[in-house]
Amino acid sequence: MHSTEISIIFAVEINYKQYKAMKETISANVGGRAFTLDRDAYDRLNDYLTDVRNRVNDPVDEVMADIECGIADIFSQTLSSTGMVVTLQMVEATITRMGKPEDFGPSRATTPPPADGYTQLRRSRTDRSIGGVCGGIAKYFKLDSSLVRLIVLLFIIFGGLSLWIYIILWLIIPEEE
Repeated sequence: MHSTEISIIFAVEINYKQYKAMKETISANVGGRAFTLDRDAYDRLNDYLTDVRNRVNDPVDEVMADIECGIADIFSQTLSSTGMVVTLQMVEATITRMGKPEDFGPSRATTPPPADGYTQLRRSRTDRSIGGVCGGIAKYFKLDSSLVRLIVLLFIIFGGLSLWIYIILWLIIPEEE
C-alpha cells in the first residue's frame, strides 16, 4: 500500500467515526410552520415552551401562539434551506433571543400529588380491620397501620380515647375512592 492510499483510508475511517452516530429527527410544527429538529433540540424546545406556558398569564393560547411564531421566524432566518435540521445549538440561541422562562413571570405550575395519591385523610378500603379509620390515618401520615391500631387500642383501654370518637371518625372521614 502506498502512503496516499493509507491516508485516504485513514481519512475515510475518521469521517465514518464522526458520522457513525446518527441522530433521531422529529418533524414538528412550530408557529404553524413545519421544521425538522434533532431529538435533543426537540426535547429542549418542548421543555422551554412548557416552562413558558406555566408562566404566562391569560390568554395563554394567544401568547403561546405569538411566542411560537417568533421562534418559527428565528428558525426560518437561521436555516438556509428547508431540508436543514434544527440543532440543539440553534434552539439554545433562539431561547437566548426569546428570553428565559423566568422573564415571562413566576411559575404557575402546581406541584403534583404524592405518589401514593393521599392528599386528604380518607378511610382505607384495603387496609381495614373494622372501618378503615386506622388504615387511612396510617396512609395519610405514612405510618405502619399496625402501629396506629396499637396506639388507638391503648388510648381506648387507658381512657384517653373513647370508642365513640372512633365511631365519629368512621362516619366523618370519607372512604377512599
